[in-house]
Amino acid sequence: MTDGVAVTPPLLAAVFASGSGTNFQALFDHQSAASSWRITLLFSDRESAGALGRARVSGVETAVVPVKDRSPEDVSRDTLEVLRAHDVDVLLLSGYLRLLPLAVISRFRRRILNIHPALLPEFGGKGMYGMNVHRAVVEAGVPMTGATVHYADEEYDTGPIIAQWPVPVRPGDNAEDVAARVLEVEHLLYPVAVDHVCDALVAGRDPESFDPLSADSS
Repeated sequence: MTDGVAVTPPLLAAVFASGSGTNFQALFDHQSAASSWRITLLFSDRESAGALGRARVSGVETAVVPVKDRSPEDVSRDTLEVLRAHDVDVLLLSGYLRLLPLAVISRFRRRILNIHPALLPEFGGKGMYGMNVHRAVVEAGVPMTGATVHYADEEYDTGPIIAQWPVPVRPGDNAEDVAARVLEVEHLLYPVAVDHVCDALVAGRDPESFDPLSADSS
């Protein structure tokens, strides 16, 4: 919840990514001088993440905090230190394949967004990321999938939904077909959802869920 106090834009955003960073790129390309938010950090758990290269080319600072074989306390401490050093206001999870430490979730409650490649609550949970999701969608034979932006919390894919964008599953589609179609929508949905949430936070309002396909959405 917001405290109802307007803040001066832009909000400083850290994008969290473990992979290639196409959603980072979509967010970076969308932001402008008039935006209520600005990406100032790309954060990853992997030195090999392609998103780090995208960020460096874009002039965005980067940080890597490894998670594997480390205690939650150490990861939490190092993560919060990095975020404090960059004065981060909001976290944008973009293919970050780890649960955030509890202290980070507590510090940024209702300021952590995640993009998921399905229509939650279906096809979510531990292990449901990337192609795992799209294979499950095809195997289930559902006629519709999509993308969801939601608040991240202590569990995988359980936080309140901010916005969804449906994508049809066509006869004969394989997982790769579905993945490509959903990714196009992710790149459209995530930036407008971040606009929606950050505009509300800057105005001192609690962001409500919205329909990105409605002409009345703001």
